[in-house]
Amino acid sequence: MEFWVYFAAKPLFWLIVTLAVFMFALALNRRSGGTPFLHPVLVSMAVIISFLLVTGTRYETYFEGAQFIHFLLGPATVALAVPLFDHFERIKKMWFVLLVACISGAVTAIVSVLLVGLMFDLPTEVLLSLAPKSVTSPIAIGIVEKIGGYPSLAAGLVLITGAMGCLMSALVFKLLNVTDDAVKGFTLGLAAHGFGTAYAFETSAVAGAFAGLAMGMTGLLTAFLLPVVISLMGFN
Repeated sequence: MEFWVYFAAKPLFWLIVTLAVFMFALALNRRSGGTPFLHPVLVSMAVIISFLLVTGTRYETYFEGAQFIHFLLGPATVALAVPLFDHFERIKKMWFVLLVACISGAVTAIVSVLLVGLMFDLPTEVLLSLAPKSVTSPIAIGIVEKIGGYPSLAAGLVLITGAMGCLMSALVFKLLNVTDDAVKGFTLGLAAHGFGTAYAFETSAVAGAFAGLAMGMTGLLTAFLLPVVISLMGFN
């Protein structure tokens, strides 16, 4: 028991746990043929949450070690500019179509989830936490803090949205006969943010580049559009 207490309090221990679990999840996903049902991030989340619950470890204790990985989120996001630069000429020719698609997708994501929430008579704070579900976690948390929702709930909903987007994308693309990697990537980035972008890179560099573009555009546009939409829908 004293041995466990000693190591559980060390940030390096939780860093090693996080890396080991993700490597296991990545290997499991590859052995299963890359199925989105066993997405590495989704599996890692489930394993780590279960481990924390079983050991009775507080999230704050875990994050002392995991924060070193969390810090790399910023540089990793900036690094998405590299594939964007490689396909800049194609993006430049499609800028208007991409802008219209992104605005339409962002507004649809906000309005649809709010309408479904209203159907179930959810509290206002929960509705406001649901609204930015389709943008990456740091932006969603920042938005929710400003409009009066629950940041922790918003973070969880963002992760669920990303996982669901990856799970459903293959079926949607097949039903709609979508074969263009640029379209697949942009759709994944718009609807499933970071999860979708990572999944798109597994398809091709083109899909990953357009997914990264969509993720950034959706986050930026949602930050401006969400306050307007919730005001028009009478939440203020």
